[in-house]
Amino acid sequence: MVQASHTGAPVPDYARGVSAKRTARAKTSAKAQDSAADHGFVRVSAAVPVVSLADPQANARRTVDLLTAAADDGAAVIAFPELGLTGYSVDDLVQQDALLDAALTGLDTVRAATTGRSALVCVGVPLRIGDGLYNTAVVLHDGDILGVVPKSYLPNYREFYEQRLFAAARDAPVEEATVLGREVPFGPDLLFEARDVPGLVLHVEVCEDGWVPIPPSTWAALAGATVLVNLSGSPVTVGKEAYRRELSTSTSARNVAAHVYVASGFGESTTDLAWDGDALITENGTLLARTTAFATEDQTITADVDLDRLRQERARMISLRDQVGDYAEHLRGLRRIPVTVGPRHDRGPLRRTVPRFPFVPVPGSDLDARCREVGNIQVQGLTQRLRSSGIENIVIGVSGGLDSTLALLVAVDAVDRLGLPRTNIRAYTMPGFATGDATLGRALTLMESLGVTGAEIDIRPACRQMLADIDHPAADGEQVYDTTFENVQAGQRTSLLFRLANEHNALVLGTGDLSELALGWCTYGVGDQMSHYNVNGSVPKTLIRHLITWMITGNHYDAKTAAVLREVVDDVISPELVPPGEDGAIQSTEDTVGPYELHDFFLYYLTRYGYRPRKIAFLARQAWSESYDDATISKWLTVFLKRFMANQFKRSAMPNGPKVGSGGSLSPRGDWRSPSDASIAAWLQDLD
Repeated sequence: MVQASHTGAPVPDYARGVSAKRTARAKTSAKAQDSAADHGFVRVSAAVPVVSLADPQANARRTVDLLTAAADDGAAVIAFPELGLTGYSVDDLVQQDALLDAALTGLDTVRAATTGRSALVCVGVPLRIGDGLYNTAVVLHDGDILGVVPKSYLPNYREFYEQRLFAAARDAPVEEATVLGREVPFGPDLLFEARDVPGLVLHVEVCEDGWVPIPPSTWAALAGATVLVNLSGSPVTVGKEAYRRELSTSTSARNVAAHVYVASGFGESTTDLAWDGDALITENGTLLARTTAFATEDQTITADVDLDRLRQERARMISLRDQVGDYAEHLRGLRRIPVTVGPRHDRGPLRRTVPRFPFVPVPGSDLDARCREVGNIQVQGLTQRLRSSGIENIVIGVSGGLDSTLALLVAVDAVDRLGLPRTNIRAYTMPGFATGDATLGRALTLMESLGVTGAEIDIRPACRQMLADIDHPAADGEQVYDTTFENVQAGQRTSLLFRLANEHNALVLGTGDLSELALGWCTYGVGDQMSHYNVNGSVPKTLIRHLITWMITGNHYDAKTAAVLREVVDDVISPELVPPGEDGAIQSTEDTVGPYELHDFFLYYLTRYGYRPRKIAFLARQAWSESYDDATISKWLTVFLKRFMANQFKRSAMPNGPKVGSGGSLSPRGDWRSPSDASIAAWLQDLD
C-alpha cells in the first residue's frame, strides 16, 4: 500500500512506514552528498513499535532497536507513542505496582541505550510523582532524563476514562520530580532548546493536549518552539485518519512549526477498539511523511524539517509576533532546557520531497481545482479592470507562443463572463524578421477558432525605417543581429498596440510572465515589459505551460483549438527576433538565458523563502540531479542571480496584474520591494 501525501503524490520509501531493517538497508545504500544539516534541516523520526501489552521490558527492547536505527540515520528528534512502554490500553492495570515498577525498569533500559547518542528521544510512560499517577512523556538525551511532561487534559468521554486513572498536569504540586534517582524538570511548560542547532526548540505534549482549542504547544510555539511533538494513543474509527491529518497539518500551519504526531499501533487490546499505528510529520501545513495504516510490524518514518523555512516564515508573519507581544509575560514563564545535540551523520538524499516545479500544482485530487482557481484569479482580475475602467475592448498581441496564448484565453473567458461579444477582443499578430510560418499560422488559427477580431500587421517596413533612421547596419541588409535589432521589433509591436488601443478605446493586455520579469528578459519601456494590465505578471513560464496543457485535457475547447494549443505547448520557446542560422536552427531563449524549469525553481526559493544561494543549489541537486549536473546547476544559478538583481528597474515599473500563487509576485506594490541599485556580491560569494 502506498500512502498519498497532502498533494496526492506518492510518498517515497523514506516517508512511509518501514521496518527498522528496511531503514538500515536504505541508509547503507544512500549516496553520500552534502549534509542536510549544513543547509538548515533537522532530521526527525516517529516510531511505532508493535506493543507487548503490559510487558514494559519487551516494549523497551523494541523501543531501543527503533531509536538506535533512527539515531544512526541521523535523527535529532525521535518520538514514540503515548504510554508506549506499557501499552495505552492497559486500563486499570496501570495502577498496579508491579506494572509501574516494570515501567520504570523499562524506562531505565531506554535511558541507558541513549548514552553516547545526541538525539532527543521522547517516550511515553506512566509515572508516580508524589501521591499522583501521571501519563507522561519523558525526554531522554545521552543517558540523561532532560525533563518529564505530564498530560494536561485527560479525556473522560466515550471510550476514554483517563480521569479514573491519572492526575492532570495542573494538579501536580511540584515543578521538579525524582525519576530513576534524578531530579528533573516536571511540567507541560518545558522547551528543549538545542545550543548547536540554530532554530531547533522542542516541545512535547500528550495526545488530548493537542485536541483542545488552545493546546500547550500553541504557547510553546509562541515562545519559540519549532518542533512540536504529540505522543498519542488514539484508537482508530472511521474518518479519524483524515481528521488526524487535518489536525497535524493545521497545527503545523497555525503555529508555523513542524508537528510530529505518533499513535499506538498493532498489539494494543482489541477488546472494544482497533489501532492503526498512525504517525505523521508535517511542516507549516505540508505533510512530509506518514506511516502505513494497520501495519503488523514495527514502523519508522523520517523527514528533514526545514528550520530555515520556519524562521523565514515567522520573521515575515507580523501578526504572529504581535501575538507574542500580547502574551509576553506568560511566555517568559516557560522553562527552557538547553541541550547539545551534537554532530549528526545525516548525509545522503534529503528526507523530504523537493518538487521540481514548485509553482505547479502536484497531480492529485485537487489538481483540477487548483488549475481552475489560477484561471479564475486571472479572469477575475481582468474582468474587474474592464468594469472599473468602463472599457469594453481589449487589444492584445498574439505571437503563437505560450505567454500570448494564455493571455488570449484569459481574455476570452473575461469577455464571456461580462456578456460581451468576443469580437471586442482585437488580436493582432505582427510578424517580424524572424517570425516562423508555424507560429504565425498558430496565431491566425487561434484568433479564428476563438472568434475574436483578428488581424495581421507586418512590422518589418516600420522596423527597417527605424533602423535606417539610427544608421544601424541591418537597415542595409547586414546580418548584425544585436540588441538594437531585437528591440526595434519588440518596441514597434508595443507601440502599435498602444496606438490601436487609442483607436478602438481598448485596454492593452500584457502577455509577459513572471519568469521573464525575474530574468529581465523583456524589452523595457515601449516594449513587451509594458501594457495597461498584465494577467500573466505573476505566472511563471512552467505554470503557463502546465495551465494550457490542463485546459486542453479539460476539453475546454473544440478540436481545432486544442490541436493548436498542443503545438504551442510542445514548441521551443523563442522570441523569434533573430532569423534562423545557416543550420536552420531558430533562436532559443533557453539556450541564451538557461532553462526556465531551473530559473523558476531558483526564483521560488529566493523570493518566497529568502534562502542562501548555496541552499538553493543544494535543493536543486535534490530535485534535478537526474537532468542537470552540479556544474550546470551552479552555472545557471549564477546567471539567474546576476540577471535577477540587475533588472529590478524593469520590475519597478511593471503594470498592474493579479497575484496568482503563494509563491508570490514581483510587483513593487505587492510581494517584492527592492532597490534597483543593489549589489549582487553577497549572493555570489555565498554561492562560491
